[in-house]
Amino acid sequence: MSPRIRTAAAFAGALVPAVARAQSVGGEPAGSGPVLAALQWVQGTLLGNLATTAAVIAVAVVGLMMLTGRIDWRRGLTVIVGAFIVFGAVAIVSGIRSVASGAR
Repeated sequence: MSPRIRTAAAFAGALVPAVARAQSVGGEPAGSGPVLAALQWVQGTLLGNLATTAAVIAVAVVGLMMLTGRIDWRRGLTVIVGAFIVFGAVAIVSGIRSVASGAR
């Protein structure tokens, strides 16, 4: 086989899509314990009692400011929608996953 044919065959072989296989990892990777613990601590802090209390107070203050005219409605609604997104993220993601898995 000539070098020109070998080069063309190699180029054509590179253009053929290969079957993609996902890597399956059994359990957690080695050494990820401290990282996962830190992430769980951050999640607990962001979604814990203190953060929930702060969000309730923030929504109440923003609502009062919107009613008295000290803040425009668009900015106030942005704060309120942001709080709903932060605390409803788990439900939002699970809904998206169920829709995506049903679409297949």
